[in-house]
Amino acid sequence: MIAAQANIWGPEDVYVKKGSTISLTCSINVHSTPPGSVLWYHGASVVDFDSPRGGISLETEKTESGTTSKLLVTKAALTDSGNYTCVPSNANPASVWVHVLNGELLLQVSSEEKFSKVRSAG
Repeated sequence: MIAAQANIWGPEDVYVKKGSTISLTCSINVHSTPPGSVLWYHGASVVDFDSPRGGISLETEKTESGTTSKLLVTKAALTDSGNYTCVPSNANPASVWVHVLNGELLLQVSSEEKFSKVRSAG
């Protein structure tokens, strides 16, 4: 039997601009038994939805095709950068790295990506 696996949609490295919203969606491919809970970790700490920071919400949807858990962190700050892990109670976890950047850095990163794509295509 294949172990159930969580999967966070999108790339393994997520770049967001400071002040924007971090949106992470985790799907769990367990059709027979939905997870009793889905926890999100930022680094080693469980994401605290009641923290003084505010602006953190979670939407979990359980359907016949599986479970989807969506973490939203509004007004992203540099301190929101780091590793985020989706941990279902009955499946292997999945992680992504979130990089919250100032606007200038974001422009630099996208320029470097375009440059490296152009160089590798040549």
